[in-house]
Amino acid sequence: MTAGADAGQASRMAAIGAMQRRLEAAGYICERDLAATLLLMGELHRPLLVEGDPGVGKTEIAKALAKTHETTLIRLQCFEGLDIHHALYEWNYQRQLLAIRMAEAAGGGGLDEEALFSGAYLLKRPLLEALLHATPAVLLIDEIDRADEAFEAFLLEVLSDYQVSVPEMGTIRAASIPLVVLTSNATRELSDALRRRCLYYYLASPSFAKELAILQLRLPGLPDRLGRQIVEFTQALRQLGLKKQPGIAETLDWAAALLGLGITVLDEAGPEGIRDTLAALVKTREDLQVLEPVALARLLALAG
Repeated sequence: MTAGADAGQASRMAAIGAMQRRLEAAGYICERDLAATLLLMGELHRPLLVEGDPGVGKTEIAKALAKTHETTLIRLQCFEGLDIHHALYEWNYQRQLLAIRMAEAAGGGGLDEEALFSGAYLLKRPLLEALLHATPAVLLIDEIDRADEAFEAFLLEVLSDYQVSVPEMGTIRAASIPLVVLTSNATRELSDALRRRCLYYYLASPSFAKELAILQLRLPGLPDRLGRQIVEFTQALRQLGLKKQPGIAETLDWAAALLGLGITVLDEAGPEGIRDTLAALVKTREDLQVLEPVALARLLALAG
């Protein structure tokens, strides 16, 4: 390897390390390969598709990215039936009608079509808001797998050329290229066309060390022993095949609940004390029924 190649590799490693530190300062514990992917995302101006189970921290990537770039986070929450009017734009019909009546009252004979369908009467929804943002924003397209294939196809123009077509106004090109993060829980298969336009990252469930580091970062007053017990308990709980697996957000909520009740060691609280705080950790009736006293005692023994 040449000296130039060595210097380039060292520079790259330094940039990845710096990205990890910036994300940690923003409250996000980041693996090295994810930090490298986020750097590529900015360099190549390519969207990032993040897949993984619910609760592993996919949405938090976009939030942390917005903090590190000191820019606006614009979020589009996907759902079945999502269409262009929710995602891109709508016309402010009430304001258009008022303008027509005011023009007629003034004797001007009404407004022409070009004036009526101009930016003054356009309601920007998340996609258009991100494209027209004066500086590069972070656009989060959350749970894209919940939207249907027709909307996914519509996204291709946005993600390929950073432009959209509005019939009354023509093509609108981006004022700045946003940093786009798409998340998916993999509830349906996404198209090859969408995947080709994106960088890809699979976010796995956190390891013990990562989840503990997140707890310590977000709750700096958490006793070390309690933090370890919380993570051991939660990771054991995920092995029970619950209907709604507790994610990192639930782990953080549960830790805060335990601290709020003055619990500093799990085994001192006992099964009944733990059950008093399960509302922060377990979110379905079926899962609560699984955690009867005997099961809780076994989990506590594992976390001891």
